[in-house]
Amino acid sequence: MDNPLAPTMVDVVFALSGRALPREHRAALAAALVARLPWLVDEPAAGVHRVNVAAGGGPVALLSGRATLKLRLPRGRVDALGDLAGAALDVGGEPVVVGRTPRTAELLPHNTLYAHVVAAACDDEAAFLAAVESELSALRIAGRAICGRRQTITDDGALAGFGLMVDRLEPDDALRLLEQGIGPHRLWGCGLFVPHRSAAAVGA
Repeated sequence: MDNPLAPTMVDVVFALSGRALPREHRAALAAALVARLPWLVDEPAAGVHRVNVAAGGGPVALLSGRATLKLRLPRGRVDALGDLAGAALDVGGEPVVVGRTPRTAELLPHNTLYAHVVAAACDDEAAFLAAVESELSALRIAGRAICGRRQTITDDGALAGFGLMVDRLEPDDALRLLEQGIGPHRLWGCGLFVPHRSAAAVGA
């Protein structure tokens, strides 16, 4: 019997080595990946998780020795990542090298999920939450949405969003949220959810 909760999406994780990345590297990273994997633009649910960089100010952020590049992809696309393994990428002028041997991480439903940032059409928190509630309803997801802090997504500040936590999720709703996400710009790391246990960490 088929498992009704069997996910169609999976996270693929590569080691990522280099000295630094632009602090606001989402758009540049997406462009570098699409240059290697043009089919990414044809997968609306595909996404690129943000890369963790050292905290601080300034336009450039140091890259941790444990940094990873994580992509959320349809399971059927995992075998199409050959052109990425071992690739040297230029991300906004900063050279980085992708590891040769990725690992896969299954999407596991939790009753509390959060997205580091969800793109917003305006700076108004109430309007943002109303849009989120509408999208959750369209996805038939029941849960409580909690807005986090506002963040800029592009270095020119033209695109911004909010951290978002959704809790009180049933397993099937949690899996649907992990697979579908909320809002646009998945390749820029927006609207991608991961498990979290503390509402206090929204947008952190």
